Amino acid sequence: MSYLEATNDLYKQAALTPDVGLCCTTNPVWQLPGLSIPTIMQEMNYGCGSTVSASDLVNDPKVLYVGVGGGMELLQFAYFSRQKGGVIGVDVVDEMLEASRQNFKVAEEENSWFKSEFVHLIKGSALDLPIKSESIDVAAQNCLFNIFKAEDLKKAVLEMYRVLKPHGRLVMSDPVCEQPMNDALRNDDRLRAQCLSGSIPISDYIKVLTDVGFGTIEVRARKSYRVLSPNHYPTDELIHIESIEIAAIKDPMPEDGPCIFTGKTAIYYGGEPYLDDKEGHVLIQNQPLAICDKTAAALAKVSDQIHISESTWHYDGGGCC
Repeated sequence: MSYLEATNDLYKQAALTPDVGLCCTTNPVWQLPGLSIPTIMQEMNYGCGSTVSASDLVNDPKVLYVGVGGGMELLQFAYFSRQKGGVIGVDVVDEMLEASRQNFKVAEEENSWFKSEFVHLIKGSALDLPIKSESIDVAAQNCLFNIFKAEDLKKAVLEMYRVLKPHGRLVMSDPVCEQPMNDALRNDDRLRAQCLSGSIPISDYIKVLTDVGFGTIEVRARKSYRVLSPNHYPTDELIHIESIEIAAIKDPMPEDGPCIFTGKTAIYYGGEPYLDDKEGHVLIQNQPLAICDKTAAALAKVSDQIHISESTWHYDGGGCC
């Protein structure tokens, strides 16, 4: 059995018998006005963060969500795109698709605004999406891509890039790990399916996104997630796993490389009212300006009266690159 078959089998069983302790189960259940999330969706909540952000979901966007789970985030996306087929859910596991269909019937009973037709469920693989090129405004996945090994991860990201419209965005939440893992962990298909042993460093994760052409990357959150301890897993050391929430935007790739926002800010504290670096960045005295990592490196060379913060790994927009 391949690692993908092991993953599909695990989630087939999770669809037939909801497993509250499976995988991550740490993504928030947003409380939005008029939105009721059925208990069954919460029990099948297999994500490690959130891919739902109101700032991404303006003007009735066309949304694609890969790996439907119990349908919770599909319902949350539909809250912002209340139109027939406004949200597309793709999954390779028949049982998970059927469980979501049944859960949407419950959601209709609990939410007067919601209709199951808002969500179109399709069987398909993340590695070969049954979606037209450049037809999607917002694509999302939660705790799925970390399962893929390197070549499959690249295929999945390329597919998301293909289906997005220009300036569309891919929003993701996945576990990451800065420590090396031994072969026993890496080759354990069940641990990979449980979103543990497939975790890679953030820099490697971002490189996969920029290598396919995403010109802007936003790291929106980075949180502690799990530990793999020697008394429970085949490891000689304690391994700390974090989860990140990240958005990759299909902007043109700048000539000097991608703009990657990791939560850095610049504050000018010189004697003048402002500083203009002649490269499009104006810093008002003692006012923080969110900047991408590339701009942070450039501004550090402009003046010794600019404070550049370390990465906070939390970026919420309004930045300059």
